[in-house]
Amino acid sequence: MTESLIGLAVLLVLIFLKMPVAFAMALVGMAGFAWMRGLDASLAMTGTLVFDAGLAYSLSVVPLFIFMGNVLARSGVAHGLYAVANHATARMRGGLAMASVIACGGFSAVCGSSLATAATMSRVAMPSMRRFGYADSLAAGSIAAGGTLGILIPPSVILIIYGLLTESDIGKLFIAGVVPGIVGLLFYLAAVQVAVWRNPELAPPATEAEPLTRRDVLGVVALIVLFAIIMVGIYGGFFTPTEAAGIGAGAALPLSALFGRLGWRALGEAIGESTRATAMIFALIIGADIFTNFVNFAGLPDALSDMVSDLDVSPWLVILAIVAVYILLGCVLESLSMILLTVPVFYPLVTTLDFGSGLLADPELVLIWFAIVVVVVTEISLITPPVGLNVFVLRSVLEDVSLTTIFRGVTPFWIADIFRLALLVGVPWISLWLVVAMG
Repeated sequence: MTESLIGLAVLLVLIFLKMPVAFAMALVGMAGFAWMRGLDASLAMTGTLVFDAGLAYSLSVVPLFIFMGNVLARSGVAHGLYAVANHATARMRGGLAMASVIACGGFSAVCGSSLATAATMSRVAMPSMRRFGYADSLAAGSIAAGGTLGILIPPSVILIIYGLLTESDIGKLFIAGVVPGIVGLLFYLAAVQVAVWRNPELAPPATEAEPLTRRDVLGVVALIVLFAIIMVGIYGGFFTPTEAAGIGAGAALPLSALFGRLGWRALGEAIGESTRATAMIFALIIGADIFTNFVNFAGLPDALSDMVSDLDVSPWLVILAIVAVYILLGCVLESLSMILLTVPVFYPLVTTLDFGSGLLADPELVLIWFAIVVVVVTEISLITPPVGLNVFVLRSVLEDVSLTTIFRGVTPFWIADIFRLALLVGVPWISLWLVVAMG
């Protein structure tokens, strides 16, 4: 265990020195394994992991869903989502900010990427809110926070990777994410209402709804149908998650051409962005695999389980301690790196916890519930300073809005997320009842 703790300390130092996380994990993992088993064994282990990751059929789901999201992001269908949401909320103070949150939730349901959702909706919603006199803080904050829903509402790349790491049923993980995603959406809408109630100057009393076009409505209907096909297909056993990703990616092209504004240039940009994102994710996965091999060989997961057993503490106290670690890590690490670094260490510990009777008596349901808790904590990290990736994405798109303004705008949503996290940890039924109901 001592070797793994030293490795973790060195890894954090390298990250603070701004070494890319994927390279830092690979370097520490290789060095640590070489220290314990020798250089030849370390090089052999690294070569095997790189080869296996590159040929893993299960990982092909990642680039396919990323491509689907990027095609939809560049097709213009997000405008239809925003227009439809605006019609439902325009007559309320803060209605456009609420429409932004709803549109982000809807778009993330078929995009699966928080960063893509935030970047796309900032171009769609920000000009409209500025035109009607919304404060930049509320406008940018609603988009940055709404974009975080993209990693929970299925299809979620983060949930897919969690499923692959823990060998959990990805279909059940997707189903488990639906209700907490809706709860998060409702909490965000409440956060907008509370913000404008406390400071009416953040938003005008009401605005005129933008006119709906036939293309907008048909585009929203098409997105709903696509989402339904993916979810029903996976959970109904009609096709695997990888096949669902292929169907989604293939269907996104004609849908975007018919109901969106997808041209050859936009398609080329979608392919390029998907390639870059996939390369980044695979680099992180390979680096995490190398580091995890070292940590497992050093015995850290077993040592943690033994320590918890010796302490004889409540399993709920262990979960709270893990959540606290995630919140602290979220201040300095981005979401995917955090998942890949911590889940292989924590999930063996979680499977040994005895929650007694009820839903959490089933080890499979424990891992599904833990996945939702981890993803919600990761969502919080996307809008938590000093990293807050969604905030930096908005800052790159909205160059005239300061980071301070955006972070001030996301504060009500961050508080709402803390309440949601406490609710999901304390009431596992919220995450699991739909999974149990659907058998």
